[in-house]
Amino acid sequence: MAKKYTMQLNGQPLEVEIGKVAKQANGACLVCHGESVVLVTATASTKAKEGVDFLPLSCDYEEKMYSSGKIPGGFNKREGRPSNDAILVSRLIDRPIRPLFPEDYHHSLSVMATVLSYDPNYPTDILAMIGSSIALSISDIPFQGPTGSIRVGYKDGEYILNPSVDAQKESKLNLVVSGTDKAIMMVEAAVDLLDEEQVLKAILLAHEEIKKIVAFVNEITSEIGKEKQIVEAFDVPENVEKFMRDSVYDLVTNALNIADKMEQGHELSRIKDEFIAKCEEDEVEIDEFTIGYIFEKFTQEAFRKQILVDKRRSDGRSFTQIRPLSSEVGLLPRTHGSGLFTRGQTQALSVVTLAGLGDGQIIDGLDPEYTKRYVHHYNFPPFSVGESRPPRSPGRREIGHGNLAERALIPVLPTADEFPYFIRVVSEVLESNGSSSQASICGSTLSLMDAGVPIQNPVAGIAMGLIKDEGDPVILTDIQGLEDHYGDMDFKVAGTADAITALQMDIKIDGVDENILRTALKQAKEARLEILDHLHGTIEAPRSELSKYAPMITTLLIDPDKIGEVIGSGGKTIHKIVDETGANIEIEDDGRVSIIASDMESGNRAKQIVSEIVNEIKEGDIYKGKVTKIVNFGAFVEVQWGKEGLLHISQLEHRRVENVEDVLKEGDIVEVKVIGLDKGKISLSRKALLPKPERQEKKSEEQ
Repeated sequence: MAKKYTMQLNGQPLEVEIGKVAKQANGACLVCHGESVVLVTATASTKAKEGVDFLPLSCDYEEKMYSSGKIPGGFNKREGRPSNDAILVSRLIDRPIRPLFPEDYHHSLSVMATVLSYDPNYPTDILAMIGSSIALSISDIPFQGPTGSIRVGYKDGEYILNPSVDAQKESKLNLVVSGTDKAIMMVEAAVDLLDEEQVLKAILLAHEEIKKIVAFVNEITSEIGKEKQIVEAFDVPENVEKFMRDSVYDLVTNALNIADKMEQGHELSRIKDEFIAKCEEDEVEIDEFTIGYIFEKFTQEAFRKQILVDKRRSDGRSFTQIRPLSSEVGLLPRTHGSGLFTRGQTQALSVVTLAGLGDGQIIDGLDPEYTKRYVHHYNFPPFSVGESRPPRSPGRREIGHGNLAERALIPVLPTADEFPYFIRVVSEVLESNGSSSQASICGSTLSLMDAGVPIQNPVAGIAMGLIKDEGDPVILTDIQGLEDHYGDMDFKVAGTADAITALQMDIKIDGVDENILRTALKQAKEARLEILDHLHGTIEAPRSELSKYAPMITTLLIDPDKIGEVIGSGGKTIHKIVDETGANIEIEDDGRVSIIASDMESGNRAKQIVSEIVNEIKEGDIYKGKVTKIVNFGAFVEVQWGKEGLLHISQLEHRRVENVEDVLKEGDIVEVKVIGLDKGKISLSRKALLPKPERQEKKSEEQ
């Protein structure tokens, strides 16, 4: 029997219907807000996957184009691979729920959110996140939630809860927060230059709303929730664990003191391999999965003890110290801009390519189609971590990190009026030992400045970590690989010297409180300022000139009513301009004309032609025109591109001219004055600009 539950979300009813559809899933719900409807299901396998020591969870956000009354593009007219936006929402669903399953739960688990009806006044990503918590909570899957999720905007000094799509465009903050009723689990934010206190206040405001959502989910679960599955813990005999502890624990601890990532990894592998070989030699029966499980447990235990008890990091840094920095610009001579940024054993090469605005990326999703003028692509090749495998197309991680870097830099980019270029930045991670996404932000700042993009301020990024037990938590600045893997938090903060531009936080424990957030933001700002000083030392300001290989783009604004004249019938005029100058011409509906040329000469010529086409010729105007044709009664002179006037034989000179060619020839440049306009016909005079003969002047004086 179907049941409905309702709560108020930002003053509007949020309705959840359960038991009506998808009843064969472990848990399912329809989440409705306004005219948006999302179906969320949670399904788990009946048996655990063998031989795995991780949670095989997949989260998918499905955009159905029919939900907004649109037909998919392409030949097949059906939905294909998910868009980047859909992948980013899938990650938003995944990140807050993943830590909330028992450590030994290894069943295949699928959470799917399908947008059935889309109302842009009620964004569906938050509904999908709330729905995932409900579907898991009412199911028999051992989910240790529930969680709640909310978006916060900021405009004119006021915070806005769950803003519409249109309101988001005017907001200086696009913050998504997830958490339990006790703590914050995840933060994702695009920030238009707000300070730490403003952002922290938004996060805490979000948590107050999250508590209300969690209470609502608990109410539903208490009434119709299924009994949870019992998870059997992986049982390791005490004698086996003691034997391994006596054999390898100290060796593992010593290996963690090796600062170099590759050497450390090789030493840990050697210890493990030698232990397996010794077991085989001594005929000790321990299967490799158990050895791997205990070895991983010891590594994590020793690592956390090193931080919490010994109060030191494997590379000898203090908890607030950044790894050594180095950077340079202008490495690649034929690219439009390049920057190499290295922090410890993490290195990113960022490369800028500039093009006309018409090359911008068209985004076609549930919302109306729009064009992006800045994109950031992040690549993570296998050699960056010393692996040998074929390259693959960008996965969810690459798309997520690219989006984070993109959002970090958008607030400091010049407007299209100031810099009429489409900008693409590609970050190639060449080495990785933690925080490669933040290295790509630093490298991209360098490459943009090297390319001559007039950014308002440099942006740097840093990743903060957390190691927490019953005692005082330890917050780590600039985490490296093991500190991310075995730590409790990955909190990425990007911004300028004065403000934040992007945030991303993921938690592996039950959440973090205000004190941890405040301290992490403070340490992140201190680190950011240090990195920005280093970037300034590499390149002080954006270059004053673009690369000679970059396209030259000039713009002018014309009367929109004149656009047709520039394009011409069937595009004849604009094609002729392109053929003559070699420049590309892009025209927007508002009359903005962008001229993209390989050199200044062709760009200036194309700009001159467009200006002449839209310029209105007036009586009395003076031009230097080219004689295009001689006839017996005069000459035709091109005074502007594509506009000719008649220079009658009587207007050539003050004296009587019998033969036009006695004065002019085709191809001559002649200065003329407009003396008449009649229904598009232009009458010109040369003699009006010539001094009168002396005899004629005297006669005029006598009269």
